[in-house]
Amino acid sequence: MSLLALGINHKTAPVEIREKVAFAPERMDESLRDLNALPQVLEAVIVSTCNRTELYCRVDAEAGDMDRILIDWMARTHGLQAQELGRYAYVHEGPEAIRHLLRVASGLDSLVLGEPQILGQLKSAWQDARHAGTLGRQLGRLFQHAFSVAKQVRTDTAIGESAVSVAFAAVSLARQIFGDLDAQTALLIGAGETIELTARHLHANRIGRMLVANRSLDRAQRLAGLFGGEALTLPGLPERLAEADIVISSTASPLPILGKGMVERALRERRHRPMFMVDIAVPRDIEPEVGELDDVFLYTVDDLQAVIEDNIASRREAAAQAEEIIDNRVEEFMGWLRGQGAVETITEYRAAAAETADSLLARARGMIERGKAPEEALAWLAHTLTNKLTHAPTQRLNELAREGRSDLIDQARSLLGLDEDESKRR
Repeated sequence: MSLLALGINHKTAPVEIREKVAFAPERMDESLRDLNALPQVLEAVIVSTCNRTELYCRVDAEAGDMDRILIDWMARTHGLQAQELGRYAYVHEGPEAIRHLLRVASGLDSLVLGEPQILGQLKSAWQDARHAGTLGRQLGRLFQHAFSVAKQVRTDTAIGESAVSVAFAAVSLARQIFGDLDAQTALLIGAGETIELTARHLHANRIGRMLVANRSLDRAQRLAGLFGGEALTLPGLPERLAEADIVISSTASPLPILGKGMVERALRERRHRPMFMVDIAVPRDIEPEVGELDDVFLYTVDDLQAVIEDNIASRREAAAQAEEIIDNRVEEFMGWLRGQGAVETITEYRAAAAETADSLLARARGMIERGKAPEEALAWLAHTLTNKLTHAPTQRLNELAREGRSDLIDQARSLLGLDEDESKRR
């Protein structure tokens, strides 16, 4: 089997490792092309989120030790030792690679069971691979299949009925610390999907004020405008940080945005009123040392696990139903894959038959042009075409009979439709 999934996620690796192997969006095209340039890799998709980095590849079926080849490539790309990365990596091949992607797309492998954001991230990864030219027939079909399965899971089960996500967990934790949020100011750093979802939850919980900081002021203004907030750029953070009781950050920055010194100055200005901070980003937006400061409650995505567990109990029964759906849809895709193995043979067989028919048809027309009766020419065409098309199978069946291969003769009867009843053959 030539399909393979290799990666790390929140279950196998701490945030310190995950942030080291995250792929920067602006380098995704280059990374995809570099991965696809490996001689053994025929198609490639890279999925890189705060909780997982995964490679989905169609590889040369004859290639050996693809686990090592892909781990070496990922380690080399991020300046790591392959042995270190290998301790945290998992590999799925064939049907298990298909199952893994379907579970990921359906939110069954997420930090928050059933969360929908991963589906959008998978669609972005699929688009990136299309743009880079590394998406072919098999992976393209697999990802489309995964999108279809995820839709079915959300339609046919209750997996998405309760509002549970990393963003929801962050806001829930803020409510545990502050109680009502109507007197608090929230600072959101970033303007992506996770931050927008966080803003929606804060707005629903009647947050007092909302500030949105982003590298692009236009995007910050668009998001802030949806919820009556105020927009600012990242360089403006030092002057405005002290206003924030709640800070939630999720950007794609390769370096921390909030350092210990900046937060210390903000705390002095606040007269050490406590600040609640959640760093959802990978790599992290807030220096880990910030958590050492008095009056700061700093949480990362890993720290939200306990909060999340309290909110996902209702989804577990739905997850069991989703697993049954996925089992069936894995077999459906495997059937399609097996069918691809016959495509080349079918194409060649039909082409040979068509070439024979065209050649004999030309000869039959020549017979009519030379004065033969059309009925005689048609009879010759039918007889000769039948002999030509059945010659090779007939010869092989005779050989099998002489060899005593009754098992293959039975299979040939099924293949040729001879075991169907007479009315169907007509």
